[in-house]
This record gives sequence, C-alpha cells and structure tokens, in this order.
Amino acid sequence: MLLLNFAHPFTERQRAQLGALVGTPIENILDIQTQFDPNESFAAQAVALIDSVGMSREQWQHTPLIVNPPSLSAIACAVIAELHGRMGYFPTIVRLRPVPDAVVPSFEVAEVIALNTLREEARRRR
Repeated sequence: MLLLNFAHPFTERQRAQLGALVGTPIENILDIQTQFDPNESFAAQAVALIDSVGMSREQWQHTPLIVNPPSLSAIACAVIAELHGRMGYFPTIVRLRPVPDAVVPSFEVAEVIALNTLREEARRRR
C-alpha cells in the first residue's frame, strides 16, 4: 500500500495505526511538498502537483494507495478532483485528529474514508 502524503510527515506510530485500519502494511510513503501560490490558479497548481508525483497512467489506475490530503480545503478539493480524473475513481483518504490531553501537540489516525464508496452510497440518495 502506498500513502500519498500531501500534509505533515507521518510518524511511525501513525503509519502503524493506518496499516492496522486498512489491514495491510503501508509499504511506502511519498511525502509531497504542497505549497500553493494564492495568486495563481489552484486548478493548474493541482495538475502540476500531481504531475510531480511521477506515476504513469497505468500506475495511477492500478496502484493501491491512500491519500493524506492537503490541509487547506480548496487545495484538497482540487487535488482530489485531479486524482479522480487520473485514477478513474475517488481515492481513499486518511483523517488525522489531535491526541486528547497530549502534553505536546500530536496527531493520531482517526479514520480511513473510502470516498468512492461514499459517492456510491450518495448516488442512491439522489
């Protein structure tokens, strides 16, 4: 399983938590530096960002992966839309949350959200 990480680096603890939730080890993490210029098109920057990952068309369609999206919602939406176009379906994403009562601020894996499943379920409600 590949983790495309568009946010803060994952700790070994978070990596283990994520692997336990998805039932398979996270074999590789690609930390992708995500810094957008607010004066430029987010759509164009999302294309360039996903291009920078360096995966082929076949890899986008067949590599099992999970996405830790960027923190800024507009960037996250643009990135997810670009990924959907390349993959042919919505990716599964990971959500982190603050660890309660932590002395030093830290985050844990809260859940894994299968966006494509969420979409399919929503289609039945329209």
